[in-house]
Order: sequence, then structure tokens, then C-alpha cells
Amino acid sequence: MVFQSAMNALNPVLKIKDHVIEIFKSHTLINNENECIKIAIEIFEKLGLSKDVLDRYPHELSGGMKQRVVIGLALLLNPELIILDEPTSALDVITQANIMNYLKELKWREKKSMIFITHDIAIASDLADKIAIVYGGKIIEIGSAEEILLNPKHPYTQKLLASIPRLRIDLEKLEYIPGQPPDLINPPSGCRFHPRCPYRMEKCTKEEPPEIDLGNEHIVKCWLYY
Repeated sequence: MVFQSAMNALNPVLKIKDHVIEIFKSHTLINNENECIKIAIEIFEKLGLSKDVLDRYPHELSGGMKQRVVIGLALLLNPELIILDEPTSALDVITQANIMNYLKELKWREKKSMIFITHDIAIASDLADKIAIVYGGKIIEIGSAEEILLNPKHPYTQKLLASIPRLRIDLEKLEYIPGQPPDLINPPSGCRFHPRCPYRMEKCTKEEPPEIDLGNEHIVKCWLYY
């Protein structure tokens, strides 16, 4: 797991090498500290971090370096699945691009599976094979990256994509989604998007829509397609 807030994910009173050793001792039978450090150096160098980082405390690192350390720690045990929560949100554009390139390398060369949680559709389109759109705590549309990006069906997905500037398409103006996000303590009845939806029907306000299979593994939860 790679958490969004790297500073909160690291123990401020432990050096980075202590985090590394603790992970190996807690989850493996490896007790040789030199062996643990050797594995960590190999992974950290791929993320653009020198071995000197291991002898530093978290507060001695920049935000980008801390985030790369957290990603490196998540990779130490060679996991089959990596869950990343906004792993590039605190990074500058160059560092973000380098980390994305490394994640793509992990995906293709080492066949790693990832759940990538992000608000950045551009990053999702660059990395993901499948995209799930979440609104109000619920998945409302899921399909291949190509289906979601080129053929969005849910009104929220359509509005979301229409709000993004495009390099190769001239847009007269960007769309926006009127209204406010739902209160998850007291969410709206029926479809959670209905207070902001331009196509809402009476049924939308009362009943939660079922999952509709549109083919090609494209699923949407919307009464428009029932």
C-alpha cells in the first residue's frame, strides 16, 4: 500500500533504513540487516534515490523524496498487488513523470497489478487498463480505459471528461458540474448523482440504479440505460 501522505506514513523518529529493516523482520524470515539494505538500495536507485537516503530521517527529505521512499517500501516484499492512493499528488511534474515511467515499467516488465486511486484522469489514461469511476463512495461506471475515455455513458463520467482541457481538440468552453458533492453522512436517496444530473427522472430520486451491462465489459449504474 502506498499512502497519499508520505510524511504521515513514515515514523519521524526512525531513519529510512530502520523502516526497511522493520518491514523485513515483520513480514519475512530475513534477519540479515545487510541483505535487507541491499534489496532496498536496488529498489530505491530505480526510483532515483541514492543509498544515502537510508541514513536520513523523514524530515531531512523533500516531499518528493519521501513519496518515492514510501513507494520503495511498498515494493520491498515484491507484492503481487500494489494499491497506490494519489502517489504523485505531492510531486513536481518532472518527478511525477519519472515515477509514472517506473510504474509503467513495473506493470509491463515485472507484470505487477495495481489499483491506482487518483483524481487525475490523464494519469489514469496513461497507466490503467480498466477504469472505475467513483461518485459518492460508489462505483457508477467501470470498463476498459478505451471504453470509459472514448465512450462514457454515465452523466457524471461525461461531465467529468468534458471538464478536462484537450491538446488536440478545440473546445469553445470547458464543462463543469453544477451543485455540490454529496454529504456521505447523509447521502441522497436513489442515485447519489441525481441532485446534479441534467437527465434525472423521478425514479432516480427514489431508487438506486442497478448495474447495466453494456457489453465489452462496460458496466454502468444509471436508469437511462435500463
